[in-house]
Amino acid sequence: MSPSTLATAIDLTDMDMFAEREPYELYDELRAHSPIWRHPETPHNDEPFWLVTSHDLITKAHRMGPVLSHQTGPGRNGTGGITIPDVETGPGIMMIMTDPPDHTRYRKLVSRGFTPRMVRKLEVWLRTRSHLIIDSLDGRTEGDFVIDLASELPLMVIAEIVGVPQEDRQRLFEWTNSAIGRHDPEFQDHDDPYAPINAPMDAFNMTMYAHELVEEKRRCPRDDLMTKLAHAKVTMGDGTVTELNDLELSLFFTLLVVAGNETTRNAITHGLLAFQEFPDQLELLRRHPELMSSAVEEILRYSSPVRYFRRTATEDLELGGAHIAAGEKVALWYTAGNRDPEVFDDPHRFDITRTPNPHIAFGGGGAHYCLGANLAKLELEVFFEALINRLPEIEVVGTPVRLRDLQVHGIKHLPVRYGPVADAAAA
Repeated sequence: MSPSTLATAIDLTDMDMFAEREPYELYDELRAHSPIWRHPETPHNDEPFWLVTSHDLITKAHRMGPVLSHQTGPGRNGTGGITIPDVETGPGIMMIMTDPPDHTRYRKLVSRGFTPRMVRKLEVWLRTRSHLIIDSLDGRTEGDFVIDLASELPLMVIAEIVGVPQEDRQRLFEWTNSAIGRHDPEFQDHDDPYAPINAPMDAFNMTMYAHELVEEKRRCPRDDLMTKLAHAKVTMGDGTVTELNDLELSLFFTLLVVAGNETTRNAITHGLLAFQEFPDQLELLRRHPELMSSAVEEILRYSSPVRYFRRTATEDLELGGAHIAAGEKVALWYTAGNRDPEVFDDPHRFDITRTPNPHIAFGGGGAHYCLGANLAKLELEVFFEALINRLPEIEVVGTPVRLRDLQVHGIKHLPVRYGPVADAAAA
């Protein structure tokens, strides 16, 4: 395919396509001919944007700092016409929508819950919970892997870290689905296909829940992240010291709950699919459990749970030979960069022995590298260890139901046959 025909062959703003498949062959064409390409307007998108598909250029873009801004311009987390209303910089915005130095100050607050020490403190707890989740199958032989198993451990973990009672985690699950499923028919009002069924009420309920949770943490402090945030002091750019206001605390809560569980849920689900597609790798891991750490890295590369993030150029710049004007949008497409043959041998093969494995599933470095990366890796290690040992005959028996969304590489449902559950002590 020549560069001149790309515009008529590729539309990466078509959510219906992503609900059916991940278009890796299109990514291959783009990388080969135009690793940074000006995506034209489409029926789904009211403005052109720059699409970056090579590992090298995505990594370079991540290290360009505020020249490619998270917080400048509308639609910062969408593409083209799929926008989030513009907001002013400063207090009252979500951390992922900020640039340094604001981002750095906010990040320091949240990072207290994700230090290596805090993550390792959870390891025994994670192992116990993983076995309890499998025990909860309680004799069932078939089910939905996403609902029954993949969603549970990330929800339990984020509830534990944030300080939400475990009995409320189903509410977190519903709020997450409402947030990430806003473009998916399963979660929409069928009388108004552009309106999520419960999104306005869920957003309100989530905000009220966060407010009540913060008030409780102020009255009765606990050893959890929301307690720390409720009592945190923030030094702003002008040197003034202030507390987080109610809006900022609610936004932190939303970010932690949604981002903290849906990405790991999808990585777990994609991981099971990868092992089903490449059963030799599952057998290799059974024989060599010491490969679990590298297997997790490969699951993350192969799945890329976040498809892309978008930036806005704050000044004229050059990237990969492309001249990008101030104000233009740049989409960094991680699902493409993680299959780049210049970096990964046989990139469409799932290989748990792959080393080195410089995947960009958590971003390409720089200020916005995922805070929860170490926690997510530990969750995947612990969960797959339990899954392989206790459900040795688990089998995918139906077609995965994919999320209709551009940004989240999600799977909503996965029919499976569980087979016999091995005793935890024997495992």
